[in-house]
Amino acid sequence: MSGPIRSRLRQLIRYGAVSLISSGTSLIVLTTLVATGAMAAGWANVVATAAGTVPSFELNRRWVWRSTSRRSFVGQVGPFCALSFAGLGLSTLAVHSAVTWAIDQGMSAGGQAGVADLANVCTFGSLWIVQFVVLDRLLFASGRRARTTDPSPA
Repeated sequence: MSGPIRSRLRQLIRYGAVSLISSGTSLIVLTTLVATGAMAAGWANVVATAAGTVPSFELNRRWVWRSTSRRSFVGQVGPFCALSFAGLGLSTLAVHSAVTWAIDQGMSAGGQAGVADLANVCTFGSLWIVQFVVLDRLLFASGRRARTTDPSPA
């Protein structure tokens, strides 16, 4: 396997690990809020996604794309949050619809929490590759270009 392919594979594995961490954070918050009845499923999903966005941004920026530059609100933070919250909009709709269905089926609070988690994972899972491409080609592209550019004089 050539160097660039191996490097891209390692990056994809790190991206997957970050996704597991941020998704795990979000799912723990979502499950807790829905199962305890602390808030409606849609609002619980908003809180859970916000909780997972912070580690996702920092770990992707620093570990996956190895960006050492100062974070830019306009160029990185804002677009990353917009991307995350676009996914939030879709997942909130899915979570609300799924939990409404679960309630109609007479499921327990634990069952409703499981259905909420499944809807959340399916929605964000379907957006996973799209987000990787956007982060790689747009948000953190300068870090990628800096690593792949030959620093030796011509």
